[in-house]
Amino acid sequence: MALYRDRSTGELKSQGVLRKENKNMSLPKVWNSNTCEALNVDEVLVSDGPTEGIGKYQVAHIDGAEKNSDGKWVQTWKISDMFSDQDGGPTKAEQETAYQNTLDREVTENNRSIRNDLLKETDWWGLSDTTTMTSDQTNYRKALRDITAHSNWPNLEESDWPTKP
Repeated sequence: MALYRDRSTGELKSQGVLRKENKNMSLPKVWNSNTCEALNVDEVLVSDGPTEGIGKYQVAHIDGAEKNSDGKWVQTWKISDMFSDQDGGPTKAEQETAYQNTLDREVTENNRSIRNDLLKETDWWGLSDTTTMTSDQTNYRKALRDITAHSNWPNLEESDWPTKP
């Protein structure tokens, strides 16, 4: 979403907001420097949000704009906590626990689905009209069934999964 900085207030606004605020003005579909001059705004260039320094229960959001070394306005970012203590509501710690439980439940369901699909792929090994399963095949299927007892469950790494023989 394109953002523009109001020169008089420093506030960031979207094209939609500026169109609503200037309904009596005919604005082109594609804005250029003349459009910005008429609206008394500066285009704000998109910048990548922070990728480091964000904690487990934190988010980065656009916090404003500042001029870069080329004199152009670029987005600035702020890192804030996802949750906070609320009067009469759940505590920050309770909210974080509930959120983590939801994430763990989703990962658990996904990993169970992967495990079940891997077992289905090898079901034919145990059919009576085929040759007997090898010990490697038996061990593989047992390891898949026992994956929920893995020390990293449900947050498995690729190397935690058994290797198909």
